[in-house]
Amino acid sequence: MNRIMLVDDEKNILNALRRVLVSGIEINGRTESVEVEIFDTPVEALRRAEIVAFDLVISDYRMPEMSGVEFLKAFRNFQPNAARMILSGYADLAGLMSAINEAEIFRFISKPWNDFDLKSAISQALAFRKLMMENQRLADTVRLQQGQLTKQELALRRLEEESPGITKVNWGADGSVIINEDDL
Repeated sequence: MNRIMLVDDEKNILNALRRVLVSGIEINGRTESVEVEIFDTPVEALRRAEIVAFDLVISDYRMPEMSGVEFLKAFRNFQPNAARMILSGYADLAGLMSAINEAEIFRFISKPWNDFDLKSAISQALAFRKLMMENQRLADTVRLQQGQLTKQELALRRLEEESPGITKVNWGADGSVIINEDDL
């Protein structure tokens, strides 16, 4: 199952996107189910990205708290292997270039969107991500065989991919583990 995060300050846009995705996405000739999580603030979405792995994130370009480019750059810090897309009703060439260069987006989708084109773009993004993850896995296997990577490092990479932040521990001066109330 693919996990998709949708971020937009307009709830009706989020609901419309979710309706498009509820039937699943065809990837390489197979219909795969998707789990969609929606967020109307980028800050809330980033909090979720710290603890839950997503395969794809689609963000609005213009939001009150931060731009889609700023959000996707911050999101990339937590989950660099997730595919990223921008959705916008504005044809801003400078913003598009910034999204491509700074947030490393996979695709820019204009509002209003065509459902078929949107699903096709999402399918391509998820297929590309799966290919990149398989390439990474194979490269890690070769690095392990060549002694450039330890089994522990490989296990930590996989844990971090599955559960972002799990390998980051906040240690106290006395060796205790400090748990933030925000994490509970």
